[in-house]
Amino acid sequence: MSEQALYDLAPVLELMLLGLLLALGPLAWVWLRNRSGGSLKRLQALSVLTLFLTFDLVLFGAFTRLTDSGLGCPDWPGCYGSASPMGARAQIAEAQAAMPTGPVTHGKAWIEMVHRYLATTVGVLIIAMTIMAWRRARRLGRAGGAGAERTGAGGTGGALSPWWPTLALFWVCLQGAFGAWTVTMKLFPAIVTLHLLGGTGLLALLCVPAVGLSRAARQQGATVISPALRAGLWLGLALLVLQVALGGWVSTNYAVLACSSFPTCQGSWWPAMDFSQALQIWRPLGLLQDGSNISFAGLTAIHYLHRLAAYVVVAALAGLWWRLGEVPALASQRRVLGAFLVLQVLTGLSNVVLDWPLVAAVLHTGGAAALVTVIVWCLAASRPGALRDGLPVARGEIA
Repeated sequence: MSEQALYDLAPVLELMLLGLLLALGPLAWVWLRNRSGGSLKRLQALSVLTLFLTFDLVLFGAFTRLTDSGLGCPDWPGCYGSASPMGARAQIAEAQAAMPTGPVTHGKAWIEMVHRYLATTVGVLIIAMTIMAWRRARRLGRAGGAGAERTGAGGTGGALSPWWPTLALFWVCLQGAFGAWTVTMKLFPAIVTLHLLGGTGLLALLCVPAVGLSRAARQQGATVISPALRAGLWLGLALLVLQVALGGWVSTNYAVLACSSFPTCQGSWWPAMDFSQALQIWRPLGLLQDGSNISFAGLTAIHYLHRLAAYVVVAALAGLWWRLGEVPALASQRRVLGAFLVLQVLTGLSNVVLDWPLVAAVLHTGGAAALVTVIVWCLAASRPGALRDGLPVARGEIA
């Protein structure tokens, strides 16, 4: 069996056309539901829909990784130089016959390609969103309304800037590159972890305009919160991003089952661990930088770092949930934050004590992405300001 080239650009045009065709459905839905509305309403609907589909993409990406389908097609962007596994049936059958439980099977090839189809569709939607945002900004500029929108009512104008979808477009292109490197570098743990972080970052970038446009469509300004709570939101976001990175490092190194009990690990509160191996970042899957195999103690250290950080993150987010109770305008965000925090704890425990069930593992990735999105939602919907008895203090008023 001849070795397949890592990059085969023959199916690029077919894949681009397929992504465009798949994106026409959501675009048509947005247009038909808002044909009597203005450009703001259409852009708002498209931004929310794109955010939702991107979250679905993150979930399906986790499903792809957890079913070991990341190399279901050993080349990029197609499958054995074809736009779909149907055109590569002979090559897939040959690879599957040579290694029945290997990375290339018909099922894994379809999972991998569906993930790429979804990613292409999201990319087309972000392109459409960017074009609509800049066209609207130019129209407002000619009409003299851009300045008012930039300042915004109550501080929401920044989220309406067309630079947000532009940044998301750049980011999704970078994500595509990491998706290609995931395949061509054979599931290199650092690359796969960065790909996961990139998906979470894309959700955050899309959340900002979605929130700003939604509030602008309702003519709703930003909620004033205390500077301390605002700082707490940023701290919570930073801790979450760190924890997502640690969780991705556990998953991509297949270290979840290094500890199969809770709260202890291997019957000990501090099992045998090798943190020097755990913190070797740039290395192939299963190996160390010197080419030797990573030890079980190294995998245990990877797992336990994530567990120790989880205690800190859960405590911080629980405190944040409590503080958000002081802001009635953010009650919806608080409820969602609390629900996903509970889900995250339950799925994290399930991964350990139930031997990493697929549903719990996918939901654990989705819960982390959702928590990041909720905190960005809080940040995008609020601004810091002086408060007295829980109410905003007007500018110039003596507190």
